[in-house]
Amino acid sequence: MNLNAHRHWITPFVIGSFLLMAATGVLMFFHLDTGLNKTAHEWLGWLMLGAVGLHLANNLFSFKRYLNQTTGRLVIGLFALVLGLSFLSVNGSGGKPPFVAPLNALAQAPLSVVAQVAAIPTAQLREKLAAQGIPSQNDNQSIAALVGNDTHKQVDLLAQLFRAQDTNPAK
Repeated sequence: MNLNAHRHWITPFVIGSFLLMAATGVLMFFHLDTGLNKTAHEWLGWLMLGAVGLHLANNLFSFKRYLNQTTGRLVIGLFALVLGLSFLSVNGSGGKPPFVAPLNALAQAPLSVVAQVAAIPTAQLREKLAAQGIPSQNDNQSIAALVGNDTHKQVDLLAQLFRAQDTNPAK
């Protein structure tokens, strides 16, 4: 494939995908993202990677020239260092969002406590669990004991239980 022949759409593809990533990234940074902003940022970022890959292949000679220059190597190396440092945890939470700790605590709490927080009787909570195919043996079991240590499964189940409570007409 002659990439030079496709330059007329590869560069605009990079520009368009960059604008999308920049706009959605800024919105997410300031917690102004709505609708599908975050999903678009996460999934359409793959398009940007493809566009940049094509652009890089189309301009390989120029890219190699930057690697042979001290300034180019320093700038690229600096960003590689920042990427490496971004994997470190600074607050002891392993980089997890601050809401994960309370959710983990709720998932570890007995069902009777979860029911109390949800403002429903424990028997009703256990009925909701059973209706979702998750039978419980007693009120002292936890969500974590019922679905395992997968935080996503725990949060999904808690969300379902509390979402069902939000639509409960007896509330």
